[in-house]
Amino acid sequence: MNWERELAQKAAMINAALDRYLPPASQYPPKIHEAMRYSLFAGGKRLRGALVLAVAELLYMEPKRVLPVAASLEMIHTYSLIHDDLPAMDDDDYRRGKPTCHRVFGEAVAILAGDALLTLAFQTLSGLKEEGFDAGLIVKIVEEVSRAAGTEGLIGGQVVDLESEGIQVVSDTLAYIHEHKTGALFRVAVRSGALLAGADALQLQALTDYAAAFGLAFQITDDILDITGDERELGKPVKSDLVKKKATYPAVFGIEQARSLAAEQVKKALHSLEMFGSRAEFLRETVRYLLHRKS
Repeated sequence: MNWERELAQKAAMINAALDRYLPPASQYPPKIHEAMRYSLFAGGKRLRGALVLAVAELLYMEPKRVLPVAASLEMIHTYSLIHDDLPAMDDDDYRRGKPTCHRVFGEAVAILAGDALLTLAFQTLSGLKEEGFDAGLIVKIVEEVSRAAGTEGLIGGQVVDLESEGIQVVSDTLAYIHEHKTGALFRVAVRSGALLAGADALQLQALTDYAAAFGLAFQITDDILDITGDERELGKPVKSDLVKKKATYPAVFGIEQARSLAAEQVKKALHSLEMFGSRAEFLRETVRYLLHRKS
């Protein structure tokens, strides 16, 4: 399998869908639509959306049918980055090698662009009805996405992350931050693809276990890259977590133990896919990639 080509193909499908769902930049009022598009199309591998498509394929569903979820999750992820970069939060000037949304459009428009992307994400989920899904199943997906994006997921993790700056945290608090702030969207990506494709209870549990391990491995390697990464490849300053005294795995465990913990999570993720045989190769290669990623 050529994993990079497969990922690029999935990203292209998602980008085309996002372009359809977003208002054109010229639509009145243009500044908000320019800001939304600026951040949404600023780069990124579309990993969350790609996982939705990959799980659907794994369970013999045409990936095109789950594009509304893939696009929705990429909108939610981008909204969270816009708000995360604001002066009131992480106060970052660069994201993916470009000035952050608030540096280009101002704080007020950046806040509204994030709000608009989050709102549009749920409007986009309504596109599942055109793909022939049962209304009850669509409501289930909306519930799962809402939980992942709210105080039981991303928002909850962000709050504890902010509260933990500059203090010594225990490993349970660190795990809570990463499992919610980062892991929640990966879990809902995998679970949504599985639910829409008709996964049985055993398949859903195995894929949920994969997603939980994937999300934790992703964030641990992200923490490590903040210390060891190349600023040009990351597209943002390195060591920013250290400067802000963020709660990270290297800060609590040291870099070498953090690497071991990431490898342990990758091993767990791979083990959870055993029941799916060779059909899960894209999911295997995606989690293996985390140990070697540079951005």
